[in-house]
Amino acid sequence: MSDIPPDLARLRSSIDNIDAALVHLLAERFKCTQAVGELKAAVGMPAADPGREEAQVARLRALADDSGLDPQFAEAFLNFIIAEVIHHHEHLAGGS
Repeated sequence: MSDIPPDLARLRSSIDNIDAALVHLLAERFKCTQAVGELKAAVGMPAADPGREEAQVARLRALADDSGLDPQFAEAFLNFIIAEVIHHHEHLAGGS
C-alpha cells in the first residue's frame, strides 16, 4: 500500500485517532449513565426523563450548529445514545 498518497495516509491516521477518542469518550459517558441508572433504580425514578432528554437534544443541536456539524445528524446520534441509556436503565430497574 505504498502507493497511498502521504496526505491520505495522514488524514486516515487522524481519523483513526479520532475514532479511538470517540470510543473512549462513549465508554466514559456510559460509565456515568450507568451510575445514574443505578441511582434512579435505587430511589424508584423512571428510566426515562423526557424533559432532560429534550434539553440535551436542544443543547447538542446548538453545539453542532456552532461547530459546523449538521444538527439533524447530531440529534440522531444523541437519540441513539439516549435510547441505549434508557434500555440500560430499564434493565437496572428490573424492566425489559
